Amino acid sequence: MEGAADLSLAALAARLRALPPSCGPVRLVAVDGHAGSGKSTFTERLAATLGAAAAAAEETAEAGQVTAAAPVIHLDDLATHDELFGWDERLREQVIEPFSAGRSARYGVYDWVHRRFARERTLAPAPVVLLEGVGAGRRALRPHLACLLWMELPDETAWSRGRRRDGPELTGFWDGWIPAERAHFAVDPSRPHADLLVTQGQVGYEWLAGPVDAR
Repeated sequence: MEGAADLSLAALAARLRALPPSCGPVRLVAVDGHAGSGKSTFTERLAATLGAAAAAAEETAEAGQVTAAAPVIHLDDLATHDELFGWDERLREQVIEPFSAGRSARYGVYDWVHRRFARERTLAPAPVVLLEGVGAGRRALRPHLACLLWMELPDETAWSRGRRRDGPELTGFWDGWIPAERAHFAVDPSRPHADLLVTQGQVGYEWLAGPVDAR
């Protein structure tokens, strides 16, 4: 069964790599969904599969060599306590514009413990770059996306999972996050515009074409 799941991700990776570039030379692929919906885990597995597919296609990986995963930009690195969803300009200036010109992105990484941008990350353009986080499919970003994936899990279910994952010490954060997320998606929903709806089964992932109203 695990092999079947790997094959399914491999098929998705091949589909994404075949898309035309959307942001300079980059195919920018967004993974959006409610907090706690499994975006990070899915993105990590997809990134690894994309890396392996790239190595196989280019015949650069030697036998037994571990291949680097496709790059992932986590929106948690650009958001802040004061701007949970107000990271548009940072992403545009530090990532979208450089990629569009074929240059490396260079963006600040926010430290959620010390409440400041503590370091910078430089990311060269790659054939596929994954953009993961709540709001990754927002209106301002969609013109730059090659594909928008939505993790198909109801909001209350996702939030309950997130609360259990983070534990009682982050109860205060979740109490503030949930109304902020509701407010964001009320005015700028991503799901209606998704190209694929991703669901997680007992083993692996499945996806369906996006909602009819996205067409």
